[in-house]
Amino acid sequence: MKNLVSFIGGPSSSHRAKDSPTPTQMEKTVVLYPGLAVSHFVPMMRLAGSLLEHGYAVSVALTIDAAVTGDAAFAGRVAAAMPSVRFHTLPPVEDPPRLAPSAQFLLSYFHLLRRYNDRLHDFLCSSTRIHAVVVDSLSVSADTLEVTKRLGIPGYVMFTSGAAFAQLPYVLGEGRRRSFKELGDAPIEFLGLPPVPASHLFAEVLEDPESDTYKTTMAELSRIPDTDGILVNTVESLEARAVAALRDPRCLPAGRVMPPVYCVGLGPFLGGIESEADERHECLAWLDAQPDRSVVFLCFGSTGAANHSAEQLKEIAAGLEKSGHWFLWVMRAPHGGDPDLDALLPDGFLERTGGHGLVLKQWAPQAEVLRHGATGAFVTHCGWNSVLEGVAAGVPMLCWPLHTK
Repeated sequence: MKNLVSFIGGPSSSHRAKDSPTPTQMEKTVVLYPGLAVSHFVPMMRLAGSLLEHGYAVSVALTIDAAVTGDAAFAGRVAAAMPSVRFHTLPPVEDPPRLAPSAQFLLSYFHLLRRYNDRLHDFLCSSTRIHAVVVDSLSVSADTLEVTKRLGIPGYVMFTSGAAFAQLPYVLGEGRRRSFKELGDAPIEFLGLPPVPASHLFAEVLEDPESDTYKTTMAELSRIPDTDGILVNTVESLEARAVAALRDPRCLPAGRVMPPVYCVGLGPFLGGIESEADERHECLAWLDAQPDRSVVFLCFGSTGAANHSAEQLKEIAAGLEKSGHWFLWVMRAPHGGDPDLDALLPDGFLERTGGHGLVLKQWAPQAEVLRHGATGAFVTHCGWNSVLEGVAAGVPMLCWPLHTK
C-alpha cells in the first residue's frame, strides 16, 4: 500500500528543516480543503505537518461557515500554531443556506459547499505551482473535484476515518433496497472485517435507501474511484486486513478500478497539532502535579459528548467521585454548547473532588494530555482520531461508542 512519500512524489527540491522558507519561496504547493467538524479538520492538519516535513508548501482553503470548517476557535488556534501553513478563507456566499439538523444535514451541507465551488476555483487560479488538491471525502458530493479537473490539477480525496470506513460507499451503495430499520441487527458484510450489525451504521442518515439523503450520499461517494487517489487516515500495520480489502477487486462493482490508496495516518503532529503554540494549556500544568499514570482522562470528542443526557452526566460524576481516582474530564452540554457546570453536576461535586479532579469546558489538548506521564487511562467515544491518539500514546482505553464511527 502506498504511503505519503509516494503520494507526493518524493521530497520537493526545496526540502527544508524547521527554520524553513515561507510558502511563497517553495516550489510546489498542496492545497487542502477540509470538511465539516473538528474530527475532519484535525487529520487534514496532520497531513499538512507531514507535507511540510517533506518540503512542500501547504495552503488550506476554509469556508466562512464554522459548521463547515469545524470549530472556528479551534481552527484559529491551529492556524496560530502552524505559521508555515497559509490559511485562506474563501469569500462568503450570498444568502448561504442554513445547515439542517439530523438526517437532512448532509443534503444541506452538500448544497452549501457547492455554492463555494466558484470561490475555490478563483482561489486555485490565483495560486501558483499547485502540485495537488486534497479534499475531504464528503466534499466529493459537492462536485469539488470537478473544479480541480477543469483546471487540470490532480485531485485527491481524504477519508478522515479508518480504512474500514473507506469501503462503506461500495458496501452500501450497490442494489440495496431494504432499510436499515428493516434489517435490524442483521449483519452487513465488509471485506476483511467481521460483519457489522445494520443497526450500527448511520441509523438516521442511511436507514432508508429510498430517501434523498441516502441516494445523494451514495451516488456521490461512488464517484470517489474517479479521483487521482484516495488518502486514508491510517497506517497499514494497524488496519492490515481493512487496507488489503481496498486493493481487492471485489471492493468495487465490476468494471471499476480503485485508484491508488495512500495511508497517511499518524503524522508527525500526532503529539498535538497545537504543540508549537506559545501558551501551555492549564490542564497540562495540573497534570504535572499528579502522580505518574494516576489520572483517568474522559473526553468524548467534538460531537460525541453532546450525546450524553443530563442524567448520564450526573451518573458519570457520581462514578468518578465514588472511585476516588484522579480524573480530568472534558465536558460539553447535552446537545452541544457551553455547559453550565453548576446545573449539570451534582451539588457540591466540584468542591468535593477539587483535590484530585479537574473539569474543563468544551476542549482540552487531547493528544498532549494522552502523552503526559500522569495520564493512566482514557475513557473515549472511540472516534477514529481519538483511537489513533490513544494507540500512539500507549494509554489503555475504556471505550464508550456514542455514534457510528
